Amino acid sequence: MLAFLSLYGRVVARLAPERGLALILALANLGLAGSQFAEPLLFGAIVDRLAESQAAGEAPRFVKLAPLLAAWVGFGLFSIVAGVLVSLNADRLAHRRRVAAMAEFFERALTLPMRFHETAHSGRLLKIMIDGAGGMFSVWLAFFREHLASLVAIFVLLPTTLVLNWRLASVLIALFFISGALMSLVIRRSIAMQGVANEAQNSLAERVSDTLGNLPAIQSFARLNEEAAALKGLIGRVIDAQLPVLAWWAFASMATRASATIALLTIFLVGIWLDARGETSLGQIVAFVGLATALIGRLEQLIGFASFLFDRVPQIAQFFAVLDAEPTVADREDAKPAPRFLGHVRFEDVSFRYGPERASVSGLSFDAPAGAKIALVGQTGSGKSTTLALLHRVYDPDSGRITIDGRDIREFTLASLRMNIGVVFQEPFLLARSIEDNLRLGKPDASLDEMRRALAAAEAEDFVAQQPDALLTPIGERGRTLSGGERQRLAIARALLKDPPILILDEATSALDAATEARVQKALSAAMRGRTTFVIAHRLSTIREADEILVFDRGRIAERGDFAALKAKGGLFSELVKAQRFERLEDLTVTSGR
Repeated sequence: MLAFLSLYGRVVARLAPERGLALILALANLGLAGSQFAEPLLFGAIVDRLAESQAAGEAPRFVKLAPLLAAWVGFGLFSIVAGVLVSLNADRLAHRRRVAAMAEFFERALTLPMRFHETAHSGRLLKIMIDGAGGMFSVWLAFFREHLASLVAIFVLLPTTLVLNWRLASVLIALFFISGALMSLVIRRSIAMQGVANEAQNSLAERVSDTLGNLPAIQSFARLNEEAAALKGLIGRVIDAQLPVLAWWAFASMATRASATIALLTIFLVGIWLDARGETSLGQIVAFVGLATALIGRLEQLIGFASFLFDRVPQIAQFFAVLDAEPTVADREDAKPAPRFLGHVRFEDVSFRYGPERASVSGLSFDAPAGAKIALVGQTGSGKSTTLALLHRVYDPDSGRITIDGRDIREFTLASLRMNIGVVFQEPFLLARSIEDNLRLGKPDASLDEMRRALAAAEAEDFVAQQPDALLTPIGERGRTLSGGERQRLAIARALLKDPPILILDEATSALDAATEARVQKALSAAMRGRTTFVIAHRLSTIREADEILVFDRGRIAERGDFAALKAKGGLFSELVKAQRFERLEDLTVTSGR
C-alpha cells in the first residue's frame, strides 16, 4: 500500500514544472469541493425554513428564502464555471506533461548503454513508454477533475460534519472507513496478480513486435499459422491473468455500493429517531442524505480511480524504472570536450566481462600509432568486436585503461569522443528514413557535395542515382528496399562523411560481392590514409597491408605481427589461413566475428 501511494505521489510531483497552473487548478478544486459540500447544507436550511413556516401556519416568505436560494444558485453557477475551466486547463496541462514524459523517456533510453538494450526488447520499451505516459496522463486528469476534490471532501469537509450533528456524521465517517478497508484489502490481494497480468501483456507486445520485425523469415519458413497460434496463446494468458484482478475490483465496487445503501438507510432511521427526540431537524436529515449521496459518489470515484491506477501501477513503475536506470557508461563530472584526435590509440591491460557466465576480453595490451592500420582476426566469439566497442565506449573496461593521444578516453565527453571515431558495423543499422537522413547521421550539416563525395568513395553513387528520388528516397525499415551490398555501402559512406581521425571497420565489406568489394577496398584504402584504422577482417584484401595483425583467442591476444610473419610462424593464424582452403593467397578469407 505504501509503495502504491509513493508511486502516486511521484506521478503527481511530475507536475512541478507547471506548478503555477497546477496550484490554480488545485485551488479551484478546493472551491468545487466546498461548493459541493455547501449545496446539501443550503438545501437542508431551506427545508427547515419551509417546515418552520408550515408549523407556524404561515405561507413561506420569499424574503426569508431569498438569501439561501441566491447562495444555492451562486454555488451551482460557480461549480459549473469552475468545473469547465478545470477540465479544459487540466486537459491541456496533462497533454503537455505526457508529451514531456515521453520525450524524457526517449532521451533516457538513448543514453542507456548497450548492456541495457541487449536485454530490453525494443517492442517492450515502446509499450512501456506509451503505456506509462498514458497512465500518468490519466492520473493527472483524474487528479484535477475528480480526485483532489474527493480527497478534500473526505479528509477535510467530512470531519466538519461532526460539528453539525455528530451522530449522523458518525454514519458517514463509518462509511468512509469501511470503504477504505475494502480498498486496502483489494489492493493487497491484487498487487501480485496485476504484476503477472502486465508481464503477460508485455510478452504479447514483444511477440507482436518480434514477428512483424522479422516477417520475411516468418513467411519464408511458412510459420504464419504457428505464430498466429502462439499469439492466441499469449492473449489467453493475458485474459486468464487479468480476470482475477477484475473480480476483486468488482467485489470492491459491489461492497461499497452495499455499504452506501446501508448508510443512507441508517441516516434515515437515526434521523427519524433523533427528530422524535428533538435532537435534529428535518432539514438536517435532508442535508445529511445529500451529503451521504455526494460522499458515496466521491467514494465510487476514488474506488474507480484506484482500480484504474492499480491497473497502471506496473506500467508506470516500469516507466520510472527506465528513468531511474543509471547508465554504466556516462560522462564524468570533470569530462571535457575532446579536440580532433591525432589518433594514437593504446590499450593498457584492459579486461571486460559481460557477466559472470559470459567471457569477453582479458589483459589486452597493444599500441596503435596515429595513422596505423590494425587488423583483428580470430574465431567467432574471440573478443574482437568487444575490443573495438570498448574503444568508442559502448562499454567501459572493468580494469585497465584505453588512451588516445596519451589521455584516458574517459576524460572526454562521450559525444566528442564518438565524433572522433567512425564505425562501420557488420549490420548497417539504417533508419526507416531517406538516404539523405541516414547519411546525415555522420554529419548533420553536410553539404550535398560532401555527401556525393562520400557516396563516390563508398562506390554507392551509382545506385543512389538510380533511386526514384535519389537522396530523398525512403529506404524502409532497416533499409529493406536496398540490397545487402547497397545497405553496406551506404553505411560506409555515412562513416566516411564523418571524416573521423579514427576509423573502425567491423566486417564492413562482408555483404559485398567480390567485384564491388574490390572497388570499395580501393576507395577505403584511400580513405584510411592519415587515419588510425581498426579492421575486423573478413577477406584478405582488408588485412594484407595491415601494419599489425592481432590474433584473438578466447578474449586474449594470442599472436601479433604482420601477415607474412604470422603465416610463417605456423601458429593459430596459420591454422586460420589453412582453414579457408583457398588455392590463391589473393582469394584468402579469414573468418571473423565477436
